[in-house]
Amino acid sequence: MSNKDKMHTGELYLPGDVEIMKEQQICLDKLYDYNMTRPTESEKRQELLKEMFAEIGEDCYIEPPFHANFGGKHVHFGKCVYANFNFTAVDDTHIYVGDYTMFGPNVILATAGHPILPELRQEAYQYNMPVHIGKNCWLGAGVIVLPGVTIGDNTVIGAGSVVTKDIPSNVVAVGNPCRVLREINDHDKEYYFKNRKINL
Repeated sequence: MSNKDKMHTGELYLPGDVEIMKEQQICLDKLYDYNMTRPTESEKRQELLKEMFAEIGEDCYIEPPFHANFGGKHVHFGKCVYANFNFTAVDDTHIYVGDYTMFGPNVILATAGHPILPELRQEAYQYNMPVHIGKNCWLGAGVIVLPGVTIGDNTVIGAGSVVTKDIPSNVVAVGNPCRVLREINDHDKEYYFKNRKINL
């Protein structure tokens, strides 16, 4: 099995493989073009995202600068996904994001890891595990999601959290390591922020 094939199996591989690097450079050129677009070039941005991503639904918006190891080639977005400044997708393997999910500034979704054993790191070995983010989630500013993590639908991850393990649907979770704080409940139907009532 080639190094390129191992990118998506979770096995150890060498990311400096010539075939991988050649493909990566093509992706990174497109990413560069995206980040150099003007704010008024919304149509150009949309066209570039369609070329760059594995899948991208309608009405998705990524605020430049956007960072990705493969320029989004292994990223799958549903519809109406929003990512604020400095969204980073370490997309050495697949990242799946459901409809209506929002990412605050400086969010990182990381699929790539390196072995603990120093001798293997010295040889530059890597492994990748996919990340799954559900529908209608909100990941606050500075959240980091580590390889292999799944976050369920409707969940809120508090700013600055480091998500090391799976988080279920319909909860608020915070911290480093990120843990479930509480379920989304009736209080949230009445208040949107502290003592601020929803008056819509």
